[in-house]
Amino acid sequence: MEPLLSIKDLVKVYGKSTRALNGISIDFYPGEFIVVIGPSGAGKSTFIRCINRLIDSTEGNLVFDGDNLEKASGSKLRKERSKIGMIFQHYNLIGRTNVIKNVLHGRLHDTPLYKSIFGFFKHEDKKEAVELLEKVGLKDQIYKRADELSGGQMQRVGICRALLQRPKLLLADEPIASLDPISANIVMEQLHNISKEKKLTCIVNLHQVDYAKKYASRIVGIKKGRVVFDGKPAELSDKIIRSIYEGKESQMTLQNDAAQTGISTGVKEGPALQLTGGQKA
Repeated sequence: MEPLLSIKDLVKVYGKSTRALNGISIDFYPGEFIVVIGPSGAGKSTFIRCINRLIDSTEGNLVFDGDNLEKASGSKLRKERSKIGMIFQHYNLIGRTNVIKNVLHGRLHDTPLYKSIFGFFKHEDKKEAVELLEKVGLKDQIYKRADELSGGQMQRVGICRALLQRPKLLLADEPIASLDPISANIVMEQLHNISKEKKLTCIVNLHQVDYAKKYASRIVGIKKGRVVFDGKPAELSDKIIRSIYEGKESQMTLQNDAAQTGISTGVKEGPALQLTGGQKA
């Protein structure tokens, strides 16, 4: 199988000498749900933002869907970016705009400016936006302002917006870092299930090892800008985890309270969450 994304010798230097990424080479394949773990300052956010060119790398090659992404510019770069959905830690929603319009912004790359200003999106785009919102349990919040939602609900709106791009690759940069454990579990469950259903390749940055082991088909550990682990969740031993988080062990669980999620390593999982349209998370 050919990789969807092939990264060779990726380097990012800030200023004169701060090396955030230190020669990463890795391939990602269609349908994988990859979780990238590591402590703050390891280079995870820089790595994921270099993939979609929100940050330009200093050195290296990025081949996405057969095209050299690091060399793309202008309309070519916009076209390639339209195939990469992005979910942000702080949601990046327009608070005064209602939920469905925020989701429809996922089609801005394929909608003329004058139409988007007046909200004239295609019928099939509106239909898909409603279906996505229903799928993530937000049917009753479709016409609410985004700033009236809880953090977990806003993040699910962000997931729907990214999915409405109809991407081949979905990136999520610390999507649960701002959430309480219950909301985080709901968001990860939805992100994982929808990615699997749509057969998307998904790369998620997380601090939390327990969530990585629960949801990932593959875990990549980054430390000081280098890949120090790449394998299946079952292969991620306690010794390797301690090495990755050396000196920053408190960051390994969500808000130092993984027990509230019921999914910490070595603990049997509880029953699956049942999501309903009125659930607030």
